[in-house]
Amino acid sequence: MNKSELIDAIAAEADVPKAQAGKIVDAMVSVVGDTLAKGDQVSLVGFGTFLVREREARTGRNPRTGQSIQIAASKTPSFKAGKALKDRVN
Repeated sequence: MNKSELIDAIAAEADVPKAQAGKIVDAMVSVVGDTLAKGDQVSLVGFGTFLVREREARTGRNPRTGQSIQIAASKTPSFKAGKALKDRVN
């Protein structure tokens, strides 16, 4: 499912116009992104939690040359599915 299909599904489920559903999806993506950028997490009970995970610096290997390279520490967005979502999928 891509973004436009998600907007169509939300519009049908919530019985709202597609334009309004599109604004809602854009707002949710924006708010989740801003919250993660601040280092906080977003928890949706029954769905899951969006959070930021820390990746430590590590040594990697350039696949073309085989030379060792240093990979810097970084933060990466992550999603941890909630129990209700896991049960629904299984």
